[in-house]
Amino acid sequence: MTHFFRFLGGLVIVNNKSKNVLCEGVKQLERSYSTTTIREYDVVVVGGGIVGAASARELKIRHPKLKMAILEKESELAKHQSGHNSGVIHAGIYYKPGSLKAKLCVEGLQLMYKYCDQKKIPYKKVGKLIVATNEVEVKRLADLHDRAIQNKVPDIKLLNGVEEIQKIEPYCVGLQALWSPHTGIIDYTLVTKQYGIDFKEQGGEIHLNFEVNGFENSKDNNYPVLIKSKDGQQVKSKYVLTCGGLHSDKLAELSGCPRNPRIVPFRGEYLLLKPEKAAMIKGNIYPVPDPRFPFLGVHFTPRMDGSVWLGPNAVLAFKREGYTWTDINLSELMDALFYPGFLKLAFKFVFAGAEEAVKSLFPSLQVKQLQRFVPSITSDDVISGPAGVRAQALDAEGNLIEDFVFDMYKGTGEDSVGGRVLHCRNAPSPGATSSLAIAKMMADKLESEFKFIKESS
Repeated sequence: MTHFFRFLGGLVIVNNKSKNVLCEGVKQLERSYSTTTIREYDVVVVGGGIVGAASARELKIRHPKLKMAILEKESELAKHQSGHNSGVIHAGIYYKPGSLKAKLCVEGLQLMYKYCDQKKIPYKKVGKLIVATNEVEVKRLADLHDRAIQNKVPDIKLLNGVEEIQKIEPYCVGLQALWSPHTGIIDYTLVTKQYGIDFKEQGGEIHLNFEVNGFENSKDNNYPVLIKSKDGQQVKSKYVLTCGGLHSDKLAELSGCPRNPRIVPFRGEYLLLKPEKAAMIKGNIYPVPDPRFPFLGVHFTPRMDGSVWLGPNAVLAFKREGYTWTDINLSELMDALFYPGFLKLAFKFVFAGAEEAVKSLFPSLQVKQLQRFVPSITSDDVISGPAGVRAQALDAEGNLIEDFVFDMYKGTGEDSVGGRVLHCRNAPSPGATSSLAIAKMMADKLESEFKFIKESS
């Protein structure tokens, strides 16, 4: 029997039978009906962050005939990492020449500016200074300069002495600095949502509040993968790409892949420069990375709204989406604490880790690090700011995974669907800057793994 709804005020007609219901009742009835109607797709992308949305958009543009959907567990796109970052458009200075990250970042920067111009998304090219404050850092800065040249970072320039530095940042001091004029700032939440708009305009569908908790064989030869949600929703698909960010390892495990590399969440907490002091900082001011430590260190980041973020530190988050010390999920915390890879990492950096935790509790210590670059800033000039959580992929030996990781479980049984589910388990920084370039790589990967996609276009 054909099912349909018609709404006339509070009147609902189902199967030719009328029923008066309140608005909330209508919503409940819609939800009940939607759980019995299983939509069918050629390709489903799980995860509505910037990488997932960009990849879905790219694949739909290439293959407009594909029936596609994005499944996102939150009520909007870009809810977590994509919406809780510093908002910097990176130029590609730090990355090893010839590496995938270097290539994707430089390409991604160019694509991002072009895309934002086309879509009228605001951004600012405020530039970036990477500042050396001692002789050891001067030597490291020279290596960075060489890397930047090899990576073809546009218009990179080495500055010597305070006078040259202060022509760009009047309050900044240092012995030398690298100046990257094409580094910019942007709101990546806006970018991600525009990717979603593009995807829908091409005929794609976005299902919010769909928290995936299982991949099963649907027993349907045409759409063999049944994707289930926590609240009972279901869709069927021929193929699946997961871009799960903070939950990428859990999604991989659902289709039979091993848990390694494991995602361990690290929270980065920022301070804010008080509004009356924000004009002191013109662009991004970054430290020279210390190769002994896994994270970059504190820096100055202007924002599109005129504020200036200071930080971040790096502390273990007590849940995957734990933005404060009081955000705790015991199961997720134990999962991190008893993972051999985390234990080895923590042992290797026990003192540095303790220092990061102390800085979180005593912001004046973080200000002291910032004063290396801008001595005139004091603790009275800052207030507590926002935080983000980084999905750090670790192997069992405690090594940080710095490259992309794709995974697929081929399975051995007839009921296995693992060979139709491709997992992007790690899309490391600068993932947001590189999102359009990553999307091209993702689409190439999907076309390679799933021949059907090319054949159907």
